[in-house]
Amino acid sequence: MTIEDTPQEWEIRATETPFVGNKTSVRTDEVVMPDGSVVRRDYQVHPGSVAVLALDDEDRVLLIKQYRHPVRQKLWEIPAGLLDVPGENPLHAAQRELYEEAHVKAEDWRVLTDVYTTPGGCDEAIRIFLARGLSEAEEERFEVEDEEADMEHARVPVASLVQGVLAGALHNNCLVVGVLSLVAARNGEGLDALRAADAEWPARPFEA
Repeated sequence: MTIEDTPQEWEIRATETPFVGNKTSVRTDEVVMPDGSVVRRDYQVHPGSVAVLALDDEDRVLLIKQYRHPVRQKLWEIPAGLLDVPGENPLHAAQRELYEEAHVKAEDWRVLTDVYTTPGGCDEAIRIFLARGLSEAEEERFEVEDEEADMEHARVPVASLVQGVLAGALHNNCLVVGVLSLVAARNGEGLDALRAADAEWPARPFEA
């Protein structure tokens, strides 16, 4: 038996979009259940995101700390951002986010993991990259605004992050999934066995 997620789409009798925001919207579908009944399902429509676990030569992960209003906390996170353009190459977007949020570039890129953040209520898909061979970006620093203007930066050892995750001190989904996936990959076939940076991503198809 192969344990693998599979595509499937149940019949939708009607749909509406009661709210449209700046980047996301809310959609309501009337979905036919297996027994023939019809139920309403509300969910957030999201363009998708990328995140970067940037690992330096001292086995430290590059982190940012940013205010997140919905949860009323400043969270330690890894650099991440939206796929603003439909069909945008996720690697290019990840490289942009690493530069804009941390003023860093990387030589070696791999796909660490792909996840849906909250599939029961949102269609957001995130691709988390592993970036190695880090160096300071040569271009001028990107001018940040809003929450990003108050960001803090740090480089933290992988072991310390694992401890923080398991102790309940770190909560950002990309950080948690990324760090634990990194450790799992190391304990498995190794980081060089991870998927190539341009691996297919059915959840968010993109152009090369």
